[in-house]
Amino acid sequence: MPVKGGFLYATFEELKEGKTTDIYFVRTRKILQAYGLDKVRVYAEFTASSLPEGYPWAVFCGLRDVLTLLEGVPVDVYALPEGTVFFGRDFYGVREPLMGIEGPYGEFVVYETPALGFLCMGSGIATKAARIKRAAGDALVLSFGARRTHPAISPFAGYYAYIGGCDAVSCIKAAEFLGIKPTGTMPHSLMIIFRAIKGDHALAWRAFDEVVEKDVPRIMLVDTFLDETAETERAVKMLGDRVWGVRLDTPGSRRGDFAEIVREVKWRLKLMGRGDVKIVVSGGIDEKVIPDLRKAGVDAFGVGTAISNARIVDIAMDLVEVEVEGVWKPISKRGKYPGRKQLYRCEKCFVDVVASWRAEAPKCPKCGGEMKPLLVKFMEQGKIVREIPPPQKVREYVLEQVAKLDLDSKPW
Repeated sequence: MPVKGGFLYATFEELKEGKTTDIYFVRTRKILQAYGLDKVRVYAEFTASSLPEGYPWAVFCGLRDVLTLLEGVPVDVYALPEGTVFFGRDFYGVREPLMGIEGPYGEFVVYETPALGFLCMGSGIATKAARIKRAAGDALVLSFGARRTHPAISPFAGYYAYIGGCDAVSCIKAAEFLGIKPTGTMPHSLMIIFRAIKGDHALAWRAFDEVVEKDVPRIMLVDTFLDETAETERAVKMLGDRVWGVRLDTPGSRRGDFAEIVREVKWRLKLMGRGDVKIVVSGGIDEKVIPDLRKAGVDAFGVGTAISNARIVDIAMDLVEVEVEGVWKPISKRGKYPGRKQLYRCEKCFVDVVASWRAEAPKCPKCGGEMKPLLVKFMEQGKIVREIPPPQKVREYVLEQVAKLDLDSKPW
């Protein structure tokens, strides 16, 4: 009988108990136990089968949650640091290893499914956020995607949107995990209620200014009933220099040339001597429309669906070595390269090369210089031995790497 009542999500305890795994892993463990093979040690490698929408690069994320999942399980974990930019394949066309788990297979077999879920979704969200922030340049990018994903994972989505480059998040719980204040403006419902009850939607702006904490920027929604330029002018006249910005969330059916609307609002503000008022836009924003809107004068982008429902990075886990009588044996299914691997990067050229774990470090194929190994140990026998930096530091790391890259081409 199906379980009745309650929300459809798994608890922390259920994740740790393996209840979100695919059933064939439970059956696999049962078979291995029956044959006394559940303690056989293996090395499982995580690689990206493909990157979404033909992207040349992606951002590795979700490691924080994978380590939480595996804590206490007798395994070693090697991984790229959280927030590392990677390429689907290296300079020579070999799939790049992103993470590896070493240990008795029967101990972690049921965690493959949730571990992949964390990595695939975390990397997908962070990658899209990084691309949008790269397109936006010095304009602010605000994560407004809590309403566009399952509420149980909206904090996860907001967390990795910030890691990928968003400057702020609207989701309260995501902001709590990040240690920052949530950011938001005002909804159309507030404007509508004041119009219906008080006879004037503009009174909602005054009410916001009177009631909301003073440290919250006064960003007025200016597209509810009248022309955006008319509402902007009225809001600025009503609240004066307390207006930090105006938000345009114009419906697509009325939008026409959105960049032209922005230019008109910007022009009107300058005529009023308020060229300092910021233009915030939201509603259907994605990286393809950002350049034109930025040129028109947009100062901040509220992005929801494009990030929270970003295409996942298709990451797979495969066994590539099995310990047989104390000796590690390279072995894998066809189509995969057997043997444990290390990923090396030339920090000067931003070029990657995959090599056998036991081989000497290669030289950069572009400049001939030294290359740095990227996979490092994060867990030993179920104990976290390398802490992930605070999210602000990881975000800085992401932005430093992305600044060296084009949106649509590799550096080689």
